[in-house]
Amino acid sequence: MKIGIISDTHDNIPKIYSAVEIFKKECVDFVIHAGDIIAPFSVAPFMQMGIEWRAVFGNNDGERKGLAEKSAGRITDQPLDLILADRRIMVVHEPGNIRDQDYLDHDVIVYGHTHRKEISRRGQTLVINPGEACGYLTNMATLAILDTDSLSARFLEIK
Repeated sequence: MKIGIISDTHDNIPKIYSAVEIFKKECVDFVIHAGDIIAPFSVAPFMQMGIEWRAVFGNNDGERKGLAEKSAGRITDQPLDLILADRRIMVVHEPGNIRDQDYLDHDVIVYGHTHRKEISRRGQTLVINPGEACGYLTNMATLAILDTDSLSARFLEIK
């Protein structure tokens, strides 16, 4: 299974649409957003992409009721625990919400918030921060693709 991972879109609608096109081109089966979508109007590209998705609220997602409504409940509080292709995946926004036990309980941990991309391992757990999709702080808009079969991930630049 291929999972698209994105975070920190911060209302950058052109980058969100470009990311959705990448997810389609990569034939991902599911999309995870690790928070900071920001406004409810930014949910539309995800709802229209034709790929199932889930997200967590980030620290800048102030209009939570509107985000939850526009996403039909796909955006929820953190942590979000998913089982996809028999892999236990935890999604948070802030890395400070990851406990030591979480590394033992999950195959993959996804986080955002720092705007810095990371693919690393802690023990047997794959840790992924897709970086910032908005490109505002680093001038680099990125997302990640997770392959659950090989338990590996790679970055792609969002143009």
